[in-house]
Amino acid sequence: MSKPRANLRLSTKLYDALCRAAESPGVTKTAILEAALEQYLFPEKDKDLESRLLSRLDAFDIRQGAIERDVALTMETLAHFVFYWLCRTDPLPEGERDAAQALGQRRFDYFIEQVASKLATADSVSAQLYEIDR
Repeated sequence: MSKPRANLRLSTKLYDALCRAAESPGVTKTAILEAALEQYLFPEKDKDLESRLLSRLDAFDIRQGAIERDVALTMETLAHFVFYWLCRTDPLPEGERDAAQALGQRRFDYFIEQVASKLATADSVSAQLYEIDR
C-alpha cells in the first residue's frame, strides 16, 4: 500500500537543514518529517520518558538540598568549635609544646577513629540532626 502524498513549503533555512540531515546513509527526508510530525501530533508518546526524567530530577533536587543542609551544618559546627577553642585555650609555654603536640596527635587519631565508627553506623550525629530537622 502506498502512502498518501503531501506537498508543503518550507523556508530555505529549514529545507537546507532537512537536506543536510538526510545526507546520512539510511536517513530520508520522509522519515525525518514523519518523525517530527509524529512527535508534534502525538506528544503523549514521549510523556512517559518525560515524567520519568522529571521524577529523577525531583529526587536529585531533594538529595541536593540535603547535601547543602549537611554542609551548612558542618560549617556552622566547625566555626563555633574553632571560635570556642580559640577563646578558651591559652598559648603553651615553649618547653611544653612537643609533649602537647604528641598528646594532640594521639587525641586526633582517636577522634578520627571515633568519627569513622560513628559514620559507619546509623547512630551518627548527622542522622540524629536529620531526624530533628524533619
